[in-house]
Amino acid sequence: MPPMQSPHLPLLHRRLLRPIVTTMESTKEEADVEDDQAAAADLSYPPVFLESRGAGRLPASLCTSAPVIDVPVLDLHRLDPVGLRGACRDWGLFRLVHHGIPPPLSAALQAQARDLLSLPFDAKRARFSSPGLAYFWGTPALTLHVKDLNWLEGLHIPLGRLSSSSSAAEFDGLETFWSLVDEYKQHMARIARTLFEALAADLKLDAWVSASYLNEHDGTFRIYRYPKCARADDYFAMEAHTDSSVLSVVNQDDVGGLQVLRGGGWFCVEPIADTLIVNLGDIMQASISFSESAISDDEYKSVEHRVTVNRSKERISLCYFGFPMEDGVITSSRYREFTYREFKEQVQEDIKLSGAKVGLGRFKINNES
Repeated sequence: MPPMQSPHLPLLHRRLLRPIVTTMESTKEEADVEDDQAAAADLSYPPVFLESRGAGRLPASLCTSAPVIDVPVLDLHRLDPVGLRGACRDWGLFRLVHHGIPPPLSAALQAQARDLLSLPFDAKRARFSSPGLAYFWGTPALTLHVKDLNWLEGLHIPLGRLSSSSSAAEFDGLETFWSLVDEYKQHMARIARTLFEALAADLKLDAWVSASYLNEHDGTFRIYRYPKCARADDYFAMEAHTDSSVLSVVNQDDVGGLQVLRGGGWFCVEPIADTLIVNLGDIMQASISFSESAISDDEYKSVEHRVTVNRSKERISLCYFGFPMEDGVITSSRYREFTYREFKEQVQEDIKLSGAKVGLGRFKINNES
C-alpha cells in the first residue's frame, strides 16, 4: 500500500512523497509485467526445466567463472592463408568478419526463432514434429540422448529438404520463417565453401577431393534457445563437447555464454555484433579421402567447447553444421578407415551406452578404449 498523504503534513513533505508514490506504482506495474513474462516463459519451457529447479548437479569446481579470451579474427573478403592456418592448427576456431550476411537478416531470423520457441511447450511438440522441422530439448541435438540435462531447447532443420521434399504442412503458416531460413542457408553454403576451399588449398588437396568433401547445401541448421535459469551454477546450457561436423558456424545474440577449452582451462568467447564464430569439427581433425590424400590428419584441431547458463536472460544462437557425404571414406595415418555414416552410428552407440560422446577416440589406431 502506498504511503498516505495526510493533509496535516507540510506542503514540502507532500511534494516529496509524490515521486515516491509514483515510483512505487511504476515499480509495481513493472513487476506485474515481469511476472506475466515469467509465467509465459514457464508455459513455453519444457516441464523438465521447471521440475529440475533447485536440483544441483555440477561439482563446485565446474561452477567458477571463466576469463575472456580474444580468439583469432579473419576477414572472409581477404582471407589470410597464414592467419587461417594458425587459427585452425593452434585454436580450432576463429571469429569471422565481413562475412556478407546482412545484419537485418540475422536479426529477423533470431526474432522469428524467439517467437517460435516462445510458443507453449505442448504446441511446439505438436507443431514441430516433422522430418524437416523438429523440436528437441534437454540435449544438444535431435537424436543425441545425453546422460545429464542440458539447459536448452531448439529446432532441427536438415537444409537439404528445403530444396527437395519439404511438405506443405511444414510451410503452412511459417512462410516468413522459411523464406528467412532459405536466404540464410545460401549465405551459410557460400561461407562454408569459401572457407573449405581455403583450407583445402592450405592442405594441398586436389580440386576433386575439395569439391566432394563438403556437402555445404545439405548441412544441418539448428536454432538453440537457452532459457534463463536462477540456479545457473547447477547446469550447463550445453555440456562440453566437440562437433561431429567438418566445420560449424555460430551466429549468437548479445547475451553470451560460449566457452572454449584452451591450455587446460576454460575461456569465454564474448559475442561481438555482426561477427560469426567458426569452429572445426571432428571430421576435419581426422581426415577424409577419396583417393590417397588426407585432409588434416590431426593438423587441424576440433575444439572442445560448452555453453553456460544465464541467470536472468535467454540466449538465441543460430548454428550451421557442414558435413561430408554419408559414405565418404575417411582415411588417416592416425585413424582406422571409416565412413561418416559409421562415425555417426558409433557416436549414437556410445551415447546410448554411456551417456557421453567418445568421438574420434573410437577410431584411433591402437585405441584401447
